[in-house]
Amino acid sequence: MYLETPPRLIETAIFSAMPDTFRRKGVRTDWADANRPGVPTDSFIEGPAFDKDGNLYIVDIPFGRIFRIAPDGEWSLVIEYEGWSNGLKIAADGRILIADYMHGIMELDAGAGRVKPVLTARNSESFRGCNDLHLASNGDIFFTDQGQTGLHDPSGRVYRLSSSGRLDCLIDAGISPNGLVLDPTETVLFVAMTRDNAVWRLPFMKDGSVSKVGRFCSLFGTSGPDGMTMDAKGRLFVGHASLGHVFVFAPNGELIARVKSCAGPNCTNVAIGGANRDRLYITESSTGSVLVADISEL
Repeated sequence: MYLETPPRLIETAIFSAMPDTFRRKGVRTDWADANRPGVPTDSFIEGPAFDKDGNLYIVDIPFGRIFRIAPDGEWSLVIEYEGWSNGLKIAADGRILIADYMHGIMELDAGAGRVKPVLTARNSESFRGCNDLHLASNGDIFFTDQGQTGLHDPSGRVYRLSSSGRLDCLIDAGISPNGLVLDPTETVLFVAMTRDNAVWRLPFMKDGSVSKVGRFCSLFGTSGPDGMTMDAKGRLFVGHASLGHVFVFAPNGELIARVKSCAGPNCTNVAIGGANRDRLYITESSTGSVLVADISEL
């Protein structure tokens, strides 16, 4: 995973943890029964994204909740609805989009406290379970349809919904496609394939299709890579859902740093924030905590 220099270790601290008043202790959900059988799950947070005022939005999948965390760490409930909000991104114009495992791609009106559908099916067929999304600068929405796919059923899909409304399936043989992000030039899409324990690299052709798809990096563990982000230098930050780390890869695929959780092992998603965009925020889902790390010297 590295050539000569071992990866740098970066420590984390707890930015904010879900208050007890919001935790649903002792409550069973269908999502938790299917995805975390036998594990008490009072919350499972993911999807960190910052708005223009520095508030951090996150989702709580099993209970269909979306929270807003203020810069001082205070939590407030934006909405609770009948759904499993999984990924969340905020566009430059403030539009909030959700990858909902139950419904598809949704849009949140935070002021009114309601969601509305953007895309719920393809050719009248429901999605298997949308997981995460990424917004291109031209308004295109890239999203993953993961469902329960894996090595036993490599049929996960990666889609692009163009700003004109056209829907293209870029991959239909994914091994649990999860987090995804474009490189700074927006000519390559990176997709975390959780149950392949790898990140795939999808280069775009001139017609917008993908070709010569390959594994950018491989990992290990009982789960795999989950949410991802990329900085302006093209360094890929990969949250790992069972190893308690975010792994940082150089553009050539070399592991250059590991950001270690100070809480639990489920580092499910990441977002870069801070006034100088030099702080990495991590959702640690097993403890319901948001971690922060200083990446200014990376």
